[in-house]
Amino acid sequence: MRIIVDTNIVFSAILNSSSRIGKILLNAKGHFQFYSCNFLRTEIQRHRNKLLKLTKLTEDKLTELEELVTNRITFIDERLLPNELLLKTETLLKSIDPNDTPFVALTKHLDGKLWTGDLQLYYGLKSKRFKDIILTAELSLLLDELERN
Repeated sequence: MRIIVDTNIVFSAILNSSSRIGKILLNAKGHFQFYSCNFLRTEIQRHRNKLLKLTKLTEDKLTELEELVTNRITFIDERLLPNELLLKTETLLKSIDPNDTPFVALTKHLDGKLWTGDLQLYYGLKSKRFKDIILTAELSLLLDELERN
């Protein structure tokens, strides 16, 4: 299953790599293929000082942790997505959060599921009949089920 990883998921994994989110990202390789947009890397760099402060790690240790977490993710340049898809997705997200356009468009393009912890995005998209979105608890249950079989 293709899982598109939202920024808040990666931030959560960096802040606590032993959390359920961290465990899914680091240990579910055989069950899920993780993808994200290059915009995620931009977001990590933009918030690097905040991550340093919150984790209390050195620059080198934070870089090491970022690489560990993002190493499991295949990054796709959102500029390669069809312009028509980006425009339709931006319209869909206008009343929710247009900043999530690259993630939702990539989800549609790859026919995957968007993994997010953003409840406003989750319920906003669900209310617009967008079904390809999943929260951590749902993904964790799915992983447990896959590992049992």
